[in-house]
Amino acid sequence: MIHMTTESLSHAADIEAITELVATVERSQRNKDPEEFLGLFHPDAVWTTAHGKVLIGLDAIAEFTRKVLPAANWDGEVTYEVIHVFFIRPDVAAVKVRQRYLAPGEESEGAPLYVVSRQADGRWLLTACQNTVVVTD
Repeated sequence: MIHMTTESLSHAADIEAITELVATVERSQRNKDPEEFLGLFHPDAVWTTAHGKVLIGLDAIAEFTRKVLPAANWDGEVTYEVIHVFFIRPDVAAVKVRQRYLAPGEESEGAPLYVVSRQADGRWLLTACQNTVVVTD
């Protein structure tokens, strides 16, 4: 469930589009589809993986993604849930996501932060992203 503020209520259509963007991230991860995933990035995007690998620009993100995503070793369910959207300005938003990997006898969680930007054509793209593994005590 997305945490809504008075300001975010005025951005309902944008929040819907951003939620769809995150749903496409989920689908591409679930299907291990690097091309669908890569289509969500700004050409100059910055991506930091959950293990701290910094990837600058779509070429670097693509090289990494095409190598690791098809070989990903999860066999269970992958879910991504938008939990908070903060509009930095009307065309830039910080999006907090709850990421879960669920497999029989195993569960892990991530806490990505996506900075997304609305393009001239109205599409929202991943622009600066940091994934973080959630460590439980």
